[in-house]
Amino acid sequence: MRLDKFLKVSRLIKRRTVANEACDAGRVTVNGKVAKASHDVKTGDIIEIGFGTRTVKAQVLDVQETVRKDEAKELFRYL
Repeated sequence: MRLDKFLKVSRLIKRRTVANEACDAGRVTVNGKVAKASHDVKTGDIIEIGFGTRTVKAQVLDVQETVRKDEAKELFRYL
């Protein structure tokens, strides 16, 4: 699954366009490397997102095309 779509489906970022812009600005890394929005996300990847002065680090536990809002938290684990 594309990185921007995973960020939206998992609700780490609310909108896909915002996820796209964050990737283009270089604020998203996957496994320690700056990633483009088209990067392929797999189970076990470590995603780090910079939100201003705060950084969010999460591990991908599952990759699904669609999930309900209450199940979205099961796709990742905060580190």
